Amino acid sequence: MALIITDECINCDVCEPECPNDAIFQGDTIYEIDPNKCTECVGHYDTPQCVEVCPVDCIPKDDAHVESPAQLQAKYDRLMAAK
Repeated sequence: MALIITDECINCDVCEPECPNDAIFQGDTIYEIDPNKCTECVGHYDTPQCVEVCPVDCIPKDDAHVESPAQLQAKYDRLMAAK
């Protein structure tokens, strides 16, 4: 499942550079995550790096984009093939 940034985001800028898939971007008011690019760092790291660095714990799983580990791996494979 992809991750989502909640409105508790303080725009501290630490999550965006940590994303290996470039899924995080500055939205109108807070950072946002593109669910089509988010693999929860599957294929890169054991844990989502944005969650690891977030000082306010505002990056939960996105219930609107539920994916299994196999689906996340397949998404990672597609993203890497497109590079």
